[in-house]
Amino acid sequence: MKKERKTARQILAENPREVISVGPADSVLTALRLMADQDVTTVLVLHSSDLVGILSQRDYARKVELVGRSAAETKVDEIMTTQVLYVTPEHTCEQCLALMHTRRIRHLPVIDSGEVIGVLSNSDVLEELIVEDEHFISMLEHDMLYLTIDTGGAY
Repeated sequence: MKKERKTARQILAENPREVISVGPADSVLTALRLMADQDVTTVLVLHSSDLVGILSQRDYARKVELVGRSAAETKVDEIMTTQVLYVTPEHTCEQCLALMHTRRIRHLPVIDSGEVIGVLSNSDVLEELIVEDEHFISMLEHDMLYLTIDTGGAY
């Protein structure tokens, strides 16, 4: 019995969300306001429709607040992470989780034919894996119950 794992495309289809983004020339304050309004901790940085970076509250705390800079006067492209890891829609939950774990990241943009179609968070992936594992365990329990039922027949 093989566990079926959903793909990034399937997870996004079940839980569609708007891609929340800012531009590289926007102020960090603008990005922080957007994060607060949308109740997110990370935004993508897009130039036209191209992914050029990712900005998190952690970037703000470490690269602005802790060094005494001003969020209103600092541009997003001055502090964003430019080496953005991403996945394609065909990546499975397990592959996404492995990448997040090894690279110590919490958000993975999903890119299809050069276009960002969504972002997966570590909670999205973990929740899906838990649901899939619970289903698999339930199937195994059912199979074990079926195999151990005494039919009362003679041997």
